[in-house]
Amino acid sequence: MSTDSVMSACGVLTVASPAAMLVALAAPALAMRSLSEHAIMRCVKMGVIVGLCSTLALAALMIVTHSPHVTVDLGKWVDLPEDGFHFTFKLIFDQLSTPFVVLTYLLCGTISAFASSYLHREPGFLRFFVCYALFLLGMVLAVAAGTIESLFTGWELVGLSSALLVGFFHDRADPVRNALRVWIVYRIADAAFLVAEVVLHHLTGAGDFDRMVGFGVWPGGTVDLTPGQALFAGSLLLVAAAGKSALVPFSGWLPRAMEGPTPSSAIFYGALSVHLGAFLLLRVSPVVQASLLLQVIVVTLGITTAIYAALTSRVQSDIKSSLAFASLSQVGIIVAEIGLGFHYLPLVHMIGHACLRTLQLLRAPSLLADYRQLENAFGGRYSQAASWSKLVPESLRGVAYRWAFERGYLDTFLYDWIARPTLKFFRWQQRREDKWTAWLTGTTSNSATTASGGVTDEIA
Repeated sequence: MSTDSVMSACGVLTVASPAAMLVALAAPALAMRSLSEHAIMRCVKMGVIVGLCSTLALAALMIVTHSPHVTVDLGKWVDLPEDGFHFTFKLIFDQLSTPFVVLTYLLCGTISAFASSYLHREPGFLRFFVCYALFLLGMVLAVAAGTIESLFTGWELVGLSSALLVGFFHDRADPVRNALRVWIVYRIADAAFLVAEVVLHHLTGAGDFDRMVGFGVWPGGTVDLTPGQALFAGSLLLVAAAGKSALVPFSGWLPRAMEGPTPSSAIFYGALSVHLGAFLLLRVSPVVQASLLLQVIVVTLGITTAIYAALTSRVQSDIKSSLAFASLSQVGIIVAEIGLGFHYLPLVHMIGHACLRTLQLLRAPSLLADYRQLENAFGGRYSQAASWSKLVPESLRGVAYRWAFERGYLDTFLYDWIARPTLKFFRWQQRREDKWTAWLTGTTSNSATTASGGVTDEIA
């Protein structure tokens, strides 16, 4: 067996392992059969270990053979030469994807060990790990994707599992409501991603990253686009990244996502999912670097998000929301680093930050108890006021506190200027459609028109 065949087999196992885990956990649930916690954890451990060992073996072979870029081509699934479109299922393991896949397996393995005790005897134990396997498959597929279609598939699986786990405790209203908020923002990001995919297909004639966003091995690829084309396509990808990574102005959903169990909060919004938007920008960095204006926009958005999150994290009343905004501040810095043209710095930053935030979020429940013991030993509250805050005038501190406490009024802004006008527009379209249908059929549609108008009045 040749070295190339071994590397291809390892690459396939890297993605096939979480897929097999998902099937093994979901099939009994669909058949209305229960699995014991021991059987579930044995399946999860097997899937994580096989996937991690396959990735490590592939990384070792890449180092030994001096192969910085390994492509696993699984053939063309769609080929329409007359329309200039083809879909090739391809995996890429390079200096960007390989470390991130290893990180994904290591952190997901850590989370599974923690969740086995955290969710012990929880009625939704199997449901949690089905969503966990769906997330692991989506994350590995998105990171190792060799085509933009494959990346979008993994992107969607990550978003679906995120929304399902935010609403994990569906017997209460708040988790379900917040899961819908997360899902709506993800839909906006996905729509921008789809449009960007169509635009890049039209401009480059292919969906393969090797041809679409750079000729050459990452990070030294160059893209064959004009600055205007790069600005248009890159702006759409930036909107997609902003929605997935909770960049301004989409940051309001991040603390709401903490309604889910602590293990999912740690792996999603402290470690992996929150970095997926930054990973997308890093993967398409040749497009970003092809337009100076786009680089300025990316840097500005990253710095704005970092400042916003740093201020907001200081006034949160619960530790998970505070850690979520602290994580967002680092993601903003990572995005700014990408805009400045760095490659390895944001990659190392993402890996180190993901490990740190995972530990902090898993430690959060016991940290509060330790902090209370520390305060009891001190005999009072421990002041954490920063020395630089004393240099700020009292009136300005009050305004900044109110602004940060309201989380920059981003939710209000999105609702008043985007969500409500959009709903009004479509309700108006619905009323016009009802009247047109009634005129064509010679009937009345007062009930539908009244219902839609009532909803519009409530929103207004």
